[in-house]
Amino acid sequence: MLRVMIVDDELPAREELRSILADYDGLEIIGECSNALEAIPAIHKLHPDVVFLDIQMPRISGLEMVSMLDPEQIPAIVFVTAYDEFALKAFEENAFDYLLKPIEPARLEKTLHRLRKELPPQSYQPLTELAPLRSIPCCGHNRIFLVPLTEVEYIHSDLAGVHVCSAKQAGVTQLTMRTLEEKTPFLRCHRQYMINPDQVAEIQLLENGSAEVITRAQQRIPVSRRYLKPLKQSLNIP
Repeated sequence: MLRVMIVDDELPAREELRSILADYDGLEIIGECSNALEAIPAIHKLHPDVVFLDIQMPRISGLEMVSMLDPEQIPAIVFVTAYDEFALKAFEENAFDYLLKPIEPARLEKTLHRLRKELPPQSYQPLTELAPLRSIPCCGHNRIFLVPLTEVEYIHSDLAGVHVCSAKQAGVTQLTMRTLEEKTPFLRCHRQYMINPDQVAEIQLLENGSAEVITRAQQRIPVSRRYLKPLKQSLNIP
């Protein structure tokens, strides 16, 4: 049984694809999302086998969204687009497959045949670097917003989630620490902290062998002994 998720900002497009998929046995539609901010946590929670993903969506495109997923939980991605040039890009970036809108049932059937053949037990992992991560989707104070990477000072995790902190604002993101470590230039300085190297003003060494990073906005970020040496090497500090 293939577990399917549909992600498209246009309701008629989701309804059309859901209607076509309903004619096929051996698959279950476990969720639908209208944008990337909804889809990221849903994918991490529901673990679909395949996601039919619209490329052109507001704020965060389908190509960008794939880059934000936990690299160890990426399902097979079938991009859906109305434009040939985006389909070509998706194909070049090694997506499982792509479909052009309006979707032709015969073409979809070929995709489903491949999915049944290759998934499972063989796990398909598409490229995780489809698009560079330029911002981090966050929520806070009853709003959803994007924090540009250049503005982020540091990131830390606790029981409440993963917190993205800048000099201007802070929010909680659905992206995992592992995803952020792999998809951004941020450096791990503690099991629960990452620092933006461009925001480091100085490192203060402490008596117990640990240290603190002082950011340009004068925030003090802990540095554990385990991460001190690689952090200094990354920052070219002798």
